[in-house]
Amino acid sequence: MPVTAPANTASRRELNKVATRRAIADAALALLRSKGAGNFTVEDIAAEAGVSRRTFFNYFTGVDAALASLADRFLDNVLEQFRLRPADEPVLESARAALMELADPMTAAPIAELFSLTNSSQGLGRCELEAWEHCTEQIIAAARERLGEAADELHLRAMAGSIIACGKAAMGVWFEERGADLSPESLAVFRQHLVTAVGLLASGFNAPATA
Repeated sequence: MPVTAPANTASRRELNKVATRRAIADAALALLRSKGAGNFTVEDIAAEAGVSRRTFFNYFTGVDAALASLADRFLDNVLEQFRLRPADEPVLESARAALMELADPMTAAPIAELFSLTNSSQGLGRCELEAWEHCTEQIIAAARERLGEAADELHLRAMAGSIIACGKAAMGVWFEERGADLSPESLAVFRQHLVTAVGLLASGFNAPATA
């Protein structure tokens, strides 16, 4: 009879994986800050994170993927709040409410910094594209959970694409206003622009969206 590992052992293993993935992403960001885009390798990231090259590739396909994963942290927080919303609430209203629940503006710091750095370097275009594509996939998956497997695929993809477009618009306006300012005050503005943009989408752009 097979022996099943204790639940706490499995949980600890998963937590270790999350910690390793985060350490690698943090190392990639640290090198991006200090060396600039295109001036460091997978081997540099692995050394900075204290892991082997093989371990790096257990988590990411390359430098761009490691940097793009920084967007996951913000999205994970939003989706956690989204899943707490009432099941019968319209998806876009739930998305807006989830953004409003992120009271700590610093939760937006990783994705805001990634966006500001990619806008400062043409060499990071692929990284930003990969981050947006992953966010789209995650939004589709979360909406499918809410609406059920029978949900229309066009509906899901159109909605996710519209949310991403609103996110890009909000970030673009924030960057024009604040540049690379990552202070809590600036990030609070960033969050509010996201809330407002999704609110406009939810209302069909027929009414001003406020928090």
